[in-house]
Amino acid sequence: MRILFLGDVVGRPGRRAVQQCLPSLKETHAPDFTIVNAENAAAGFGITADMGEEIFKAGADAITLGNHAFHHRDAYEYIKGEPRIARPANMPPGTPGAEIVRLSSGSHSLAVINLCGRIFMGEYDDPFRAADRLIEQAAANRILIDFHAEATSEKAAFANYVDGRVSAVVGTHTHVQTADERILPQGTAFISDVGMCGPQDSVIGMDKQIIIRKFLTQMPERFLVAEGPSMVSAVIIDVGESGTAVGIERIAWTGIQ
Repeated sequence: MRILFLGDVVGRPGRRAVQQCLPSLKETHAPDFTIVNAENAAAGFGITADMGEEIFKAGADAITLGNHAFHHRDAYEYIKGEPRIARPANMPPGTPGAEIVRLSSGSHSLAVINLCGRIFMGEYDDPFRAADRLIEQAAANRILIDFHAEATSEKAAFANYVDGRVSAVVGTHTHVQTADERILPQGTAFISDVGMCGPQDSVIGMDKQIIIRKFLTQMPERFLVAEGPSMVSAVIIDVGESGTAVGIERIAWTGIQ
């Protein structure tokens, strides 16, 4: 079984890049399932129903979110009613949305889980213990976890904690693709961060002059998504019959107009 996972989609440039490139990526790599992190799809913060549907129409089978999942109030009902969207499962009880997205295609099936880290991320329940519960609840031998977190140490620790119990742990949130993709000793594929789908000439997707000014002055600024050519960052993960990973490969397409 083959999984294609695209990193955080940032604003309109990121959505446009996904719409342009995802059909070619799917034709080239022939994934059984395609998953996209879209928690920054709406001008860099959150998601809306229209934007979620754009990404599904482009070819996504499931969408994962993150710390900006509920930035837009009008998305609450959409997230609640769309079974193909996995919101962070370590949010308080009663939070709307699916904790586990279950995908099937022919003889293949996959459970998709989204969790947020806690270092520099805010108030979330323990993702390690949440993973114990969700892995048992999923009752599947092929599970992918999108671990949306800031610290590489937390991401690596988490991946090793669930090693052998899930097929893959893909890191999101930092928008910078890391070069540490590997298969852990017990068979779980891991990368600290998949990267982003968004403007190349930017500071993690945002207008660089605004961000520089923020650092120089420490004054409040309204962050805006950058313009110009975009990039698409992704990974391809191959999973064997036993549910353990047999391959993980980084993808980085740049210069997308």
